[in-house]
Amino acid sequence: MKMYVGNLIYNMTERELADLFRPFGEVLSSHIITDQYTRQSKNMGYVVMALREEGKKAMKRLNGKEINDRCLVVRKA
Repeated sequence: MKMYVGNLIYNMTERELADLFRPFGEVLSSHIITDQYTRQSKNMGYVVMALREEGKKAMKRLNGKEINDRCLVVRKA
């Protein structure tokens, strides 16, 4: 299941993003979107989880959760 994750902090790494989702199941990949010229984070990314049920659980638990003084937005992509 592929999920959109928004409102990330600028210096979050793809590994840290994946680590947020690991307690809910197997994370196949994580990707943070960056500006092609400056390489600065655009504060959003995508996470792919192995099972749909795990993804739904992660969305339910992480959407609206405050991480580093920011409320995450997690939706199905």
